Amino acid sequence: MERVNKRQEVADETSDRNVGQFYFLIRKRIHLRPEDALFFFVNNTIPPTSATMGQLYEDNHEEDYFLYVAYSDESVYGK
Repeated sequence: MERVNKRQEVADETSDRNVGQFYFLIRKRIHLRPEDALFFFVNNTIPPTSATMGQLYEDNHEEDYFLYVAYSDESVYGK
């Protein structure tokens, strides 16, 4: 039960963040190098950075009530 509660806390914490803030949070957590670009895709579309994660969830969650976010990183300097 503790694990579920922690997941809910993370979900509650991120729902008000916009996509730009979520990018920053993920880059920091995975220790992405500055020369690496990070891209998120929701339903094969790059979401606007001004949208909140809550808005993305409401508009795009699946029947199982999960929001699936695919990601890709790429070196912008060709290294």
